[in-house]
Amino acid sequence: MNKLKRIADNPYILFGYLNKFIDFRFLPDKVFLNLKYRASFNEKLNLNNPTTYNQKLQWLKLHDRRPLYIKLVDKYEVRNYVKNVIGEKYLIPLIKLYSTYEEFETMKISDLPEQFVIKCTHDSGSVIICKDKNNFDFENAKLKIKKNLKKNQYYKCREWPYKNVPPRIVIEQYLKDVDSQHGLLDYKIFCFDGEPKFLYIASDREKGPKEAKVDFYDFDFNKLNVRLSNHPSSSYLFEKPKCFDEIISISRKLSKNIPQVRLDFYVIDNKILFGEFTFFNGGGFVPFVPSNYDSIFGKYINISNVSEEK
Repeated sequence: MNKLKRIADNPYILFGYLNKFIDFRFLPDKVFLNLKYRASFNEKLNLNNPTTYNQKLQWLKLHDRRPLYIKLVDKYEVRNYVKNVIGEKYLIPLIKLYSTYEEFETMKISDLPEQFVIKCTHDSGSVIICKDKNNFDFENAKLKIKKNLKKNQYYKCREWPYKNVPPRIVIEQYLKDVDSQHGLLDYKIFCFDGEPKFLYIASDREKGPKEAKVDFYDFDFNKLNVRLSNHPSSSYLFEKPKCFDEIISISRKLSKNIPQVRLDFYVIDNKILFGEFTFFNGGGFVPFVPSNYDSIFGKYINISNVSEEK
């Protein structure tokens, strides 16, 4: 009954449900974004005068198309950018790169360390973690990777940088923070024209997607009364990492001249490791709770000086 009531209140939700199974690639970007935004927020998308954070993300998808972004979302190519801008020491150690599935399929698990992480380079979320290779279902992992290699992340939310990223596979070192009671913490720094403004910390992710927590903080580590609609906040109060000033410093360098980007970092034994560039948090389709933060965060994005480079 609750689902029926939601559909009655916002019939566009049906588009959101169908989009889980159909990518609607025949729809132009602008049409798709309008429909999906209406499904997510139950209001029209204002592209003529966007004011909120999520509206401006949709505007940036259509107007800020610098070719550099394609390399920055590529989980292999981004390594060279990070190395050149802030140094190789911030990179998660790379074990192996496979350019094709055929190369990956013939790989011998005996050649890998006891723990490792497998990722596709061209999408978001296709992460397979091996904590014990003696009990690792490698055949199932290969099936998942084969399936993910055929997907194009672009069609999910029209995040255009993903469209032409070559699908490859990387294997990286497994990261574990032995001092954390809440799994490996992911520090996600929101930056605007090279200036970091706020962050959220993702925790408990190893317990599964439904158990993952998201907590927003300002840079004095005051917890903000806001969350993402698809994740609960936690009751935890995290302390500022000793290396936090360094995280902010390198965030400024990595996000220079970019209107809006989220930079992800891990901290292991006070050592900072870069995670990824995310240009569209939640694809721009995840509401903030309470909703007024959409306008608060939206003020940080200045679209007036964005050049429409194709």
